[in-house]
Amino acid sequence: MRTVPGGLVDKRIARGLIAALVICAGLVSVSAPATASVPEVTGSPTVTNLGPASAVTSTSVAEQVGDRIWTITSGVSPVQVGAFDPATKTVDRKFSLPTGAGAWAMTHIGTDLYVGLYTPGDVYRIDTTTGAATKVTQFGSFIWSIAATPDGKIVAGTYPDGAVHEYDPATGATRSYGAAVAGEQYVRSIAADATTIYAGVGTKAHLIAIDRATGDRRDVLPAKYADRTFVATLALDGTKLAASLSPTGTMLVYDTTDLSNPVEVQTPGGDQYITAITIVGADIYLGTRPSGTLYRYRDSTLTRLGSPYDGAYFNRIFVDGSTIRAELTSQVVDFDEATGEFTGTDLGQAGLPPAPEQAMAITATPTSVLVSGKAGIQVHDLATGASTRTFLPGEAKTLTPIGRDIYLGVYTLARLWQMKPDGSDLHELGQIGNEQTRPTDAAYDARSRSWLISTEPDYGRYDGTLVEQHLSTGQREVHRGVVPQQSVRSVTTADGIAYLGGATRNSLGTDPILPEATVVAYDLRSNKVLWTTAPLPKAQSYSDLVVYRGRLYATTDDGRLAVLDPRTGKLTGTAAIGTGQSRLTIARSGLYGTDNKRVFKITPDLTITTVVDNLGAEIYSYPLITTSHNGDALYTIKGRDLIRIGGLR
Repeated sequence: MRTVPGGLVDKRIARGLIAALVICAGLVSVSAPATASVPEVTGSPTVTNLGPASAVTSTSVAEQVGDRIWTITSGVSPVQVGAFDPATKTVDRKFSLPTGAGAWAMTHIGTDLYVGLYTPGDVYRIDTTTGAATKVTQFGSFIWSIAATPDGKIVAGTYPDGAVHEYDPATGATRSYGAAVAGEQYVRSIAADATTIYAGVGTKAHLIAIDRATGDRRDVLPAKYADRTFVATLALDGTKLAASLSPTGTMLVYDTTDLSNPVEVQTPGGDQYITAITIVGADIYLGTRPSGTLYRYRDSTLTRLGSPYDGAYFNRIFVDGSTIRAELTSQVVDFDEATGEFTGTDLGQAGLPPAPEQAMAITATPTSVLVSGKAGIQVHDLATGASTRTFLPGEAKTLTPIGRDIYLGVYTLARLWQMKPDGSDLHELGQIGNEQTRPTDAAYDARSRSWLISTEPDYGRYDGTLVEQHLSTGQREVHRGVVPQQSVRSVTTADGIAYLGGATRNSLGTDPILPEATVVAYDLRSNKVLWTTAPLPKAQSYSDLVVYRGRLYATTDDGRLAVLDPRTGKLTGTAAIGTGQSRLTIARSGLYGTDNKRVFKITPDLTITTVVDNLGAEIYSYPLITTSHNGDALYTIKGRDLIRIGGLR
């Protein structure tokens, strides 16, 4: 599939050192060696700690108890619980929890706040009058949703078992209702009344009504919505139940006395997600993405109220008398309906300061090293040593320096952005579409002056893409299915040929179709696949690809290295480089990589030599490593800090 919408303005793109290193003349063929042993740390590299790689105040959920808005940080360790006072605009109570990586789920019973965590799925009760926090139970590894019942119990929805659970604070007893829908992994939203639990399911959308007494269940989502991915958000007030459907930004409003005929409310303007719904009497307030718009639904009419900023993510909407207030990723905003204006308070400045997070992507320029995370890019100035943050409405999964700019592939919605190396002039270029949501890797092809992005499809969807963003013309080509029946996990390029690494898991919520992943060579000039190979048996994902000195190096998610002839795809060598995923980078002194535990060097005979050990990198997904602009040093993650490795040889 190919689409060619408008996009970028014309720019002159310089060809940098790394591109020159990647596109090297001469093909070298080697025979497959035996698995190499791993020598001890070699040489005397110089390691410099540059401080926290990325630091953020990022939240995903909020709940109002009394006159305070309670929230909790995500992606930092330890997670911080904070109480925001709207009167003073300060976080006047704050404490950490001993477990968990963050939270998507909060509710309350009286003055007791209940928080559902992920990694692991612990449930904490917080006495908001004293601040005492007590772990009361655990539901698996990830709690996506939580709600209180009218009779004082807590119900929760979990991942990856897609189950519904109940906890009784009075007795401490728990009950499992099992999977809401057999084979589905997510109970993304939940609500409950005196008799029924409502579970919003994905990655194939279902709305399951579960009888609390008998456990009997039925799907109350009309059949015409079965093609949606999630019932992502639920709100219940009395007999009025509101449910959002992804990825079409649709809301259904039910009368729980008769669930057979919901009213459809469609948000305008191409919004795909409704992230927050609040019901107050006859009014329903909702926040959408990607536009970041606040709406009110009243008397069968949907009214746009406004947007605090482009891409705002509404975690929760509160109505306090005439005040409409929302908790966002890192702010609390008040909306003045009379003026149509928002005023906001940054939670970091209010008293919930940034903390080191798990980094997501890394790159280096002559003046800075950039590290992405939740809702922003950390910019490390190499001249001054200062670190600043640029807000981004999303998560940059790829960072690609091209000429004097940085190009970003952003999750969710597979959006494309551009900025300067100092974090300035951040602006969006467009959206990949084609049911894609997660950029996975990126490269620059100097011959065609194209920025290449590989992607994973939306939840429950199949076939990733290779995207060509032509920097000379602004045209964008989206090639879906060039790595058949897989997502595209990695991409590199040499002389107009893109090399693509597949992953058998197409997207979250899908089962693999193929028994093993493939590597594909794709001619960017003719838009044709040159060859396809599955070089290593049982490999499920090719985490990284690099062309170096005429050979194509491919790493797998289970710690293997394959070396291929780029012309034919023939396997010319293999080695074991670890037990998990690895990423590679090219420096002046050779080919290097990291597996989060150590930095290693790969020699031409495929000897793997440890350069720096004991990294213990705490990153969000795949290992992170990059080379300085002139190739004399490496940057990677140690713990949650950014380090520079010099003295390479």
